Parts: sequence; C-alpha cells; structure tokens
Amino acid sequence: MTPKLNRWKRFADWDERPLRLDKFAAEDPANGFSAFSSPADPKPGIGVKDGRVISLDGVLEHDYDMIDRFIARHHIDPEVAPEAMALDSATVARWLVDMNVPRETLVRLAHGMTPAKLAEVVSQLNALEIAFAYSKMRARKTPGNQAHVTNAKDDPLQLAADAATAVAFGFDEIETTMRVSRNAWSNAVACAVGGAVGRWGTLFQCSSEEAEELRIAMAGFTSYAETVSVYGTEKSFTDGDDTPWSKAFLAAAYASRGVKMRCTSGAGSELLMGFHEAKSLLYLEARCLCLQRGMGVQGTQNGGIDGAPLTATIPGGVRELMAENLIAVWLDLECASGNDARSTESEIRVGAKILPYLIAGSDLICSGMGSILKYDNSFNPSLINGEELEDYLVLQRDFEADGGLTPLPESRAIELRERAVEAIAAVFEELGLSSPTEDMKSSVVYASGSDDTRSLMPRDVSFISEAIKERGITVIDVVKALAKRGFREEAENLLDVVKLRLSGDYLQTSAMIRNGRIVSAVNDPNDYLGPGSGYRVSEERRLQLNDIRDVLDQKEVLRSEALHEKDEARHIRYRNLGPAANGSAKDDVVIGISPAFGLKLYRTTAGHRLSEVLGAMLDAIRARGLKARVVRFRHTADTSFLGLSAARLAGSGIGIGIQAKGTAVIHQRDRQPHNNLELFSNAPITRLEHYRALGANAAAYALGEMPEPIVVPQRGEAMGSRYHARVALIYAIETGLTEAGAAPEEVDVTLTGLKS
Repeated sequence: MTPKLNRWKRFADWDERPLRLDKFAAEDPANGFSAFSSPADPKPGIGVKDGRVISLDGVLEHDYDMIDRFIARHHIDPEVAPEAMALDSATVARWLVDMNVPRETLVRLAHGMTPAKLAEVVSQLNALEIAFAYSKMRARKTPGNQAHVTNAKDDPLQLAADAATAVAFGFDEIETTMRVSRNAWSNAVACAVGGAVGRWGTLFQCSSEEAEELRIAMAGFTSYAETVSVYGTEKSFTDGDDTPWSKAFLAAAYASRGVKMRCTSGAGSELLMGFHEAKSLLYLEARCLCLQRGMGVQGTQNGGIDGAPLTATIPGGVRELMAENLIAVWLDLECASGNDARSTESEIRVGAKILPYLIAGSDLICSGMGSILKYDNSFNPSLINGEELEDYLVLQRDFEADGGLTPLPESRAIELRERAVEAIAAVFEELGLSSPTEDMKSSVVYASGSDDTRSLMPRDVSFISEAIKERGITVIDVVKALAKRGFREEAENLLDVVKLRLSGDYLQTSAMIRNGRIVSAVNDPNDYLGPGSGYRVSEERRLQLNDIRDVLDQKEVLRSEALHEKDEARHIRYRNLGPAANGSAKDDVVIGISPAFGLKLYRTTAGHRLSEVLGAMLDAIRARGLKARVVRFRHTADTSFLGLSAARLAGSGIGIGIQAKGTAVIHQRDRQPHNNLELFSNAPITRLEHYRALGANAAAYALGEMPEPIVVPQRGEAMGSRYHARVALIYAIETGLTEAGAAPEEVDVTLTGLKS
C-alpha cells in the first residue's frame, strides 16, 4: 500500500472543522449563504411619509416585528433617510475608504440607513479596506483596551492582585465574572479595590445576572456595564423574555445612576440560539447595531463575542466580524471590539485576528483581553491571554502601534500585587468579613495563577459575598475601611471614580479616563484624514512601547559572557607568540580565530565552551598526523575571510576560520572568499562532534583527499528569529576589535582537562 501523506494538519485535529452552511440557510445548498449574505436577506429599501417610516427593507409598517418597529421609530432619521437610501452602495463604500470624505458626513448618512443598506455597503469592502475604514470611522482618536480579571477559585486576594497588575499594564477597563454566581459581590469588591492600586481611573464591571449586576452598580462598586444583550431576530429576544424596550429601560437605569453603558451583540448569537431565520450574520448584526443606537447607549461590545468561534468556521466569518465592528463605529457607537472569545487554537489565526485592530486602533481593542492565564478565565479563554501578553507587547513594538498597553517591570508588578493583597485583606478585616493569613497573602503575590495559591476557595468566598450583600455594604464603606487602615491613596483613587458618577462626565461616547482626565469622542475626536492626521504614536509613547522586558544590548551580551570567563580560564590558556609566519610544510593546517575569540566571548550560540570546540578540531587534525596552528586575525571578523586568511598562511593551503559564536568554515588558499570547501552556518545547532568532523575533513583536504562534506541536520528551527539579535550584537563586539591592516598573531593554546 502507498503510505498516506501526513504533510498537512487537518482541521479535525483540533476540532475546528468548517461549518456546512446549507444546514442553516435555504434547503438548496447551492444558494451561496455566507457570513456576509444570504438569499433570505431583504433588499435595502425605505418608505417615509410625514416624518414616519412606513416601510423598512421591504416590510410594511403593519407587518413590522418588534425589531423593525423599534428601528423605524428610534434609529432611522426620517429627514436623512431619503437621501442616504438613494445613494449607490458602492459609492458609499468608496467614501468609507476615501480620506477626503469626513467622518461626520458618513455618520450622518448612516443614521438614515436601514440594516440591509448598512450591510450592503460594507459588503463591498475587502478585509484591508474594512480595517482602513475602521481606523477612519472610530469615534475616539486615542486607542484603549479592556481586560478580564477572574480566577478559578473566585479568590478575592488573587482578584485584587491581578486587577492591580492589569491597571499597571494600562488597561482602561477591567471586567470580572465568577465561577459561582453568589460570589459576585466579593468579586466586585476585590476588583474595585485592586483597580484602585497604583493609579485611579480604570473603569470596572462585574458581569453577573442583569438584576444582580445593577444592584452591584447601585452599591457603587462598578462604573460601567456592557452585558445588556440584544439580538437580531424577534424569537431570540423573546426566548430570553426580553424586548428592545426592556433592554432600553435597563440601559436607562444604568445611565441614570451614572454607570457607563454599552450593549452586547455579535454575529452567531442567533445561530447558536436556533432563531437565525436563514438570514446572513452581517444583516442580523446590522439590525442589532441599529437597535443599540436607537436605545441611546454609549456604545457596543460586538464582533462575534461568544459567537466568534462559530462565526470563524463560516466562509468570510472573520471578515464579517471586522465588518460588524465597522458598522458599529460608522453608527457613531463606542466599540469594544470583540477580540475576547478565543475563536481558534491556531496561533497563526489568533495573530491574524488581532492584527487589524492593533494597526487600525479601536476604542477598546479587546472586549476583554485575558490579563490572567487561560485556565483562570471564567469567561472562557480570550483571544489573547496572560500566556500571550508579552507577545502582544512585542507586537505593539514591532508595528509601533498603540494597543493600549505599556510594558511593566516585574519588580513593579510584585510591588503592586503586595499592596493590593494587603489592601483587600485590610478591608475584609475592618469590615469583619475575613482574616486572610500571611501564607495566603504571600502565595497570591507570587502566583502565576490559582493553581499556585493557598488562599480562599469558592465556598469560603460565598460566605464573604453573601455577607457583603446582606449587610448592604457599599463602596463608601470600603473607602472608609481603606482610609482607616492606612490605604489613603487607594481610598482616594476609588472615591474619585465614584465621584464621576455624580458629574456624568464619562457618559459621553467612547469615554475613558487617562491621567485623571476624561478622554472621549467629545474632546478627543478621531480626525483621521490621511497621513499625518488621526492618532499618531508620540515619541514619548514610542519609547514606552519599546521598553519591553529582556531587551538585548551589547552590555547585556558582555555581562552574560563574562559569567563564563572564569570557567574558561580553568580549561584553556592563550599566549600571544607574535606575528604569524607563512607556513611551508605540507602538513601545516591553520585554524584562524576571530578577534574576540576567548578574549571577550567564551561560548558558541549553542552553548559550547570555545575551549571544547577548539580542542575538538585540534584533536581531529593531529589525529591524521598533521600539525595545527592557531592564529588570531584582527583585520577581519568575517568567517569567510578568517578561513581564507588561515588557508593562505597554511603550508598545506587549507585553513579553518571560526568566529566566537561558532560559525565555521574550511577554506583553500586559491578559492574566492565566499566559495569555501565547507561551511557551518547554523552555529546554534552545531554540536561538538560536528566541529571534530570539520577538523578531520580539513586534515583530509590537506592530505589531498575528497572527504564527505559535513552536513549539520536542520529541522526547520527558527534560528533567525531566535538568535539574530544576539548574533548581531556578538558580531558588533567582534568588529569593534578589528583594525585595518593588523597583522595575524600566532597563538599558543594550552588546554587543561581536555585532550590536546
């Protein structure tokens, strides 16, 4: 039998098989249903009479369902609608990507468009055009980000510590939820306290059952909400005992108490609930977004959300997620882009999903990046989690794009975590809720996740949470407790956020707090009109983005190399014998070493001691009865020229050139510089036996033989990305020691503890 090829990874291997769309659309599988379009989608159309919308996308007023009715009465601007609906959709699509057409013009037109018209316009755009249009159409100029802060135990000590860390990373909002629903109050208090450590201004949400969430907000612990869900079909609404009017009332209840308010929607929700009506995902989401604008909310959390994994299995699904975000900002809603649900286990697809938002910017690039580890995320793993946080910071640096986060030194993180744990413990003790032990607290400070903690368990937390609720403890009680226990700064930070609920300043579209100041679409409008306009990373911000951990520089390379200097001194001694002479004996083979070899650099990039490498080659040459000389060259650090220079000195005409990082070559005196006999270019995977074999082959060439060239096996390792930064700095050290016209130096090598 012919063996089966296993060259490509199957989708089924990680169970992300694409969805058969005909099961959800019309019976005929050839109908062409996609995330963007369906044969069941209505054609754009509107009828306006005496300032009243009497028909909407082919549906007459007396046949409206409750979504049509709400959109007709509260979203459509009847004065703009005739003009907007008469425009050619392709023309409007071009305006979205035309930097000469102001955002304000397009927003005005969107308020007169029906859901079908909005969907038809954005369907004209490819993914690149959607990202460009999104950067132009978002309401606020300055990008921001939002984090999930949860853990598997609902442990308030860990929640406080992780919230403080998230705030220090620069998240503008943090959101929590719980594994056990009755622990909501404890989680809310813990995140509110942790979020006040280090600075003030990070907004906080506790995602719970809607009535309970509102009670927590009324107690002052939360400052925003975004879990008021809306749907694109009437049956999906009624399945949850809701209507657009009940959702609008709930949104008004939040806003009336100074709580910032967004709705949640996203492609795939109706499909998951079984009430999709064979409509495309984009059309249904356009209905949701028109509803949200009609409700008067500040913004939306959309872009798939919980339905993103399903949407991503459908043709054009990820493009659709981008398109619905575009409709959101086009309607002038704040947009918490739905990069929260982990839609894939493919690292490539994860990176591809987040990149357009990072480059285009967003009011909130993620509606919940997992600032904690995957297993601690009670919302389920986010697209980006604590495991990928450092990668995200590097992506910001790579593209010089502001993703809302700032690198955080580990020492500062530990300091903040200690402070947060002590603060929440003090609150609990002062209010008679709990008395965490020192062991509990210390285990949390240094924990990566709840697997590493020895702290409160869900049952313990339930007693604390129920006590907070039953005793009617409010944020003012917590502020007083913090101040009484010496946490004055944290008390003031928490109180400052509460004060904003009285002024209502952060109830503007796209409002966030930066450096103690409200930044919103009102005082920081997106003014993108081409190069040089819109949001630009300042020099100060660029330096912040560049300041990631573990950045290599020449001092760091020299410092790490110096750690091996004493060890090498025990194994090898180099003694300069003066200028090297041309050899005349046929058994003379020269090993040419680079300027820093054994002087400033002591190990190859594979971690081999240079004494071992040199000893292996010397042994192999001498084993064939030849003589080996070591010569240090200072006129060059290039491998080819080291080898060629060595060969020209050798009586045999054969020389080895080797750099301190381990790159090596066999050369012959009459060949061109880069036309060598053998080359070891991949030092990080070159082993000692390869260097020994290289020495043996050099001896064979000197004896007039034709040996089998040594090939170092390579299995696709990413040596460029892993080693080139260090290699560049090492080579800079080498070239820094070169001197034009410097004479070669004969070196006597004494090996100790090695066969010589």
